[in-house]
Amino acid sequence: METATPVVLPSDVDHRTPKHVAIIMDGNGRWAKQRSLPRTAGHREGVKSVRAAVEESVRRGVQILTLFAFSSENWRRPRSEVNILMELFMSALRNEVRRLHENQVRLRVIGERGAFPEKLQHRIAEAEALTAENGRLNLQVAANYGGRWDIMQAARRLAAEARAGRLDPDRIDEALFADYLSFPDLLEPDFFIRTGGEQRLSNFVLWQSAYAELYFTDTLWPDFDEAAYGLALDDYARRQRRFGRTGDQVETETMSPLSLYARG
Repeated sequence: METATPVVLPSDVDHRTPKHVAIIMDGNGRWAKQRSLPRTAGHREGVKSVRAAVEESVRRGVQILTLFAFSSENWRRPRSEVNILMELFMSALRNEVRRLHENQVRLRVIGERGAFPEKLQHRIAEAEALTAENGRLNLQVAANYGGRWDIMQAARRLAAEARAGRLDPDRIDEALFADYLSFPDLLEPDFFIRTGGEQRLSNFVLWQSAYAELYFTDTLWPDFDEAAYGLALDDYARRQRRFGRTGDQVETETMSPLSLYARG
């Protein structure tokens, strides 16, 4: 009988690091207003916090970082602000993608990008192609994205498959439905952060965050630096995720020898 090869386990901190963090980056406008600056100044300052979140995610071993940059509802904002947001998106792609690539970060944009200017769509495609083979961190930027839109587009695609006779509707279950959502190849978020003091999901990765741990902070996004993100990750590390089980069950499974192998 062969002896199983022992699994080399990472540190306890690594065990308790979320694999996928989703963040609603809220508070740019209020940050600017507090300083008597135009709202666009807050958006520009918020780009620094994006860089900090990416760098801290890499340092702490987060595998996937999904950032809510522009919701499908944000088109309702003043046209001047929307234009600035589009310009910021363009400049961020131009200025940051090379840095992301050098640090082995893969970039993906999720959402209905058809509404964006053609030049921006082209820049997104170029950035995704350049970083496609990177594996240190998956960085997803949700732009013109909404959780309900994501669910509806999945339902429409499934309906089309069924109508064409390529899919038996009786085969549709949660797992198959999830395959038609925006990022079926990645783990679902296990940690959901919202900055800026509001305590709601705001139509962000609704299906995928069904079991995510929620974290709300009053810190405005431009002030959400490495230290603030680190505090959030430390808070996650102290939580016990049960998924319908009791706390005693989780503790027993965590302590069992088989669970040590499963962690690896």
